Amino acid sequence: MGLLVRVAQSSRHLTFSSVRLISSFKAEELQVRLTSTPAAKPDNDKLTFGHHFTDHMLEIDWSEKHGWAPPVIKPVTTLNLHPAAKVFHYACELFEGMKAYRCVDGKIRLFRPMENMSRMAVTGARTSLPSFDTAELLKCLKKLVSVDQEWVPYSEKCSLYIRPTFIGIEPTLGITYPNEAKIFIILGPVGPYFPTGMKPISLLADPQYVRAWPGGCGNFKMGSNYAPTVSIQAAAAKLGCQQVLWLYGDDHEMTEVGTMNLFVYWINEQGEEELITPPLESGLILPGITRKSLLELAREWSEFKVTEQKLTMSRFVKAIREGRVKEVFGAGTACIVCPVDKILYQGEELVISTMNDPEHLTQRFYKEINDIHYYRKAHPWMETIEEDTDDVLRTFGAQ
Repeated sequence: MGLLVRVAQSSRHLTFSSVRLISSFKAEELQVRLTSTPAAKPDNDKLTFGHHFTDHMLEIDWSEKHGWAPPVIKPVTTLNLHPAAKVFHYACELFEGMKAYRCVDGKIRLFRPMENMSRMAVTGARTSLPSFDTAELLKCLKKLVSVDQEWVPYSEKCSLYIRPTFIGIEPTLGITYPNEAKIFIILGPVGPYFPTGMKPISLLADPQYVRAWPGGCGNFKMGSNYAPTVSIQAAAAKLGCQQVLWLYGDDHEMTEVGTMNLFVYWINEQGEEELITPPLESGLILPGITRKSLLELAREWSEFKVTEQKLTMSRFVKAIREGRVKEVFGAGTACIVCPVDKILYQGEELVISTMNDPEHLTQRFYKEINDIHYYRKAHPWMETIEEDTDDVLRTFGAQ
């Protein structure tokens, strides 16, 4: 019960009455069914994000009548869902994105996985899906990675992408709490985000397009936040931009970069070096794990001011014209950091020329987090998984 109370308290928009307190599944009940037809693993230099998947998946079912079923690791297969399932009609769905790394000491580790589990639980409450024990789900996830550990690339440039997903599957129409739900996790090896080196991107900043608004769901990782952005990204591409800088409100508040958190490194109005990112309190910003990690690193360095503060385009444009903007970048799981060198805003191209500096802060952040990921720099953010597959299979009764 304590875990569920913390989940409710951690979301500004939730109350205790809006969270269904449900007993959780247990990792000790995990069942393992191995594939008899393992797939060939792709070459590391041919990995494309989201196109390759491992041999096994984790699946956990829930119903109002029976509660949580035992977790199952089984061969990857299609889902058998009724066409009236709520996920299809009302977007009763959420997901997470995280990675496993084969580190320089040979061990496989996850980056801050409880951050993802906690965010998943909070989003589940907002999506009216049943609660679960985040620690138990993480144990199950680690076992899945252990079973498919040979899919974790033997490379310091590649990784294993992990996609936990939670959906409402009750086969009835009607906007109500779903009385059936499913958690599943699939895995897939992915290559480096910048295979030929880090290259800056350009952004379209157009106030007619809005990603999120106060009181909405922009601060939750729901699939419904992403589909409406695809056509806008296509519109940006027609104007020669790779991504969208999402704005909000009459003052054109800067919020996110595509699907990434926004950072600006500049000299502020008081003449101080400052790293600034939009605050979470507005509800417009997804609480990214990479975002949190960069803020913690920067505060640990104590070399410049670090601020979570609202930033408007008028303030940003003034700083550009006064030559005070040093760097702009997005941050997220896929890329760690992605530099920005141009922003198209109201017919004007704003150029961040200092991104040409090879020693910029963006590159420093990239190297620091990358070194942590692969354990070139030992850090408590990295959690080791069980690597003895035989032991896992004996413990969890593989069939």
